[in-house]
Amino acid sequence: MSLPDAVRIREIAPRLTFQDHAVPTDVKIELVRRLIDAGVRAFELSSFVRPDLVPGLADAAEVFARVPRVPGLSLGCCVANLRGLARAVDAGADTAHFLLSADEEFARANIGRSTQDSMRELERMAAYAADRNIVLGTYVIFAWGGPTGPPRTGADLEPLARGLLDIGVDRWILADSSGYAAPPQMCELVTAALAHVPPGNLTVQVHDDRGMGLAALLPLLELGIHDIDTSLAGSGGHPAMPGIQGGGLCTEDAVQLLERSGVDTGIDLPRLIETANWLTGEVGVPGEGFVRHTGPILSTAQPGTPLSFTW
Repeated sequence: MSLPDAVRIREIAPRLTFQDHAVPTDVKIELVRRLIDAGVRAFELSSFVRPDLVPGLADAAEVFARVPRVPGLSLGCCVANLRGLARAVDAGADTAHFLLSADEEFARANIGRSTQDSMRELERMAAYAADRNIVLGTYVIFAWGGPTGPPRTGADLEPLARGLLDIGVDRWILADSSGYAAPPQMCELVTAALAHVPPGNLTVQVHDDRGMGLAALLPLLELGIHDIDTSLAGSGGHPAMPGIQGGGLCTEDAVQLLERSGVDTGIDLPRLIETANWLTGEVGVPGEGFVRHTGPILSTAQPGTPLSFTW
């Protein structure tokens, strides 16, 4: 098994969790501050979308304004249209990713337009972003299938991939939004994407709705993917999918697996676990995962480190 020396874990809980659980802005800033203290340097911080559709993220501009800046910090967001992109630019976002859904039904429920209409909007946004200080990419939500439909394959990705390149958008987040992919399916679709864009332009957002997310992590790294999206305590959801599990792969579980595999994340695992326990306890969001319940495996450099258990 050939793995990289290091990967970048991007923390998406500030967007994914709070779009489904409304909390005061102060709580969001405290979460990000704790994660920065734990060594996290890449975030999906919020979404610039219609507040009537996603009221939990109506404070996106304030969150960007109040997050403490440290060296190496990268702050990203989601956007649904040109107006949202302009707001992201004004807020100082480093990156913005358009919410493009591979599932037509969800596309209409989420942003009120079809996938084809979304592509036309993204083309206008690409022209706008070209001479502004922001990197514009796109999600492909439900890339592997879902939320209710059948699985998707690399062949299903081809028309979207060609369309995106035609309009000059070559930075993609492939999201397994419903947790459909076991390692073979994960690798098959990512390999198809890599025929169009280099590994450095591709982020994979791993979800664990069906318990397969952690198994897919190391095979992704073997393919050359170094950018992975995860969510603290596996938290998250979406107001367009009420009552449906929608969290990402647990960040703390991913970090432990990577550390035990010799891959550096730059993240302090005990501090990360403390923050995951704070999020589930103080905010009351549902929490998933393993390592925050059992504690991390101690290294020889950490004798006697106290463990904090959550049951």
